[in-house]
Amino acid sequence: MTTDRPDDARLGLQVVHRRYVPWSHAHYAGNLVDGAYVLALFGDVATEICIRTDGDEGLFASYAEVQFIAPVQAGDVLEVVGTVARVGTRSRDLALEARVVCRGRTEHAASAAEVLDPPVVVVTARGTVVVPPGSGADERGFENH
Repeated sequence: MTTDRPDDARLGLQVVHRRYVPWSHAHYAGNLVDGAYVLALFGDVATEICIRTDGDEGLFASYAEVQFIAPVQAGDVLEVVGTVARVGTRSRDLALEARVVCRGRTEHAASAAEVLDPPVVVVTARGTVVVPPGSGADERGFENH
């Protein structure tokens, strides 16, 4: 992790969301879901990070190093993790990862599913969010020492 403010308490903050991927989101043969679905989930995690660190929803400015590693399928349960990797004056760099923690197994029965242990990492990325000046991070107990 790098930071413009190495002693900033926001550094390393992690937010985790879990989401079931409904069958209605299957977009391709084999019940595959398009990559934009996961990017939207990254946006949700980034929004919560901004709320927790700065009291504002912030804006997602850019993605970098997006890697689609494995397929996402309808019937999956995704765990999406965002971690603050750098804190600037108004920008925050995030490390983002999505992994499948449960997967539907319709080849066994129509409603069969299993827990994946270990989870399968499906998408990773780095993202940059920006927050407005004076967004009030110190009021939430985050202080720059």
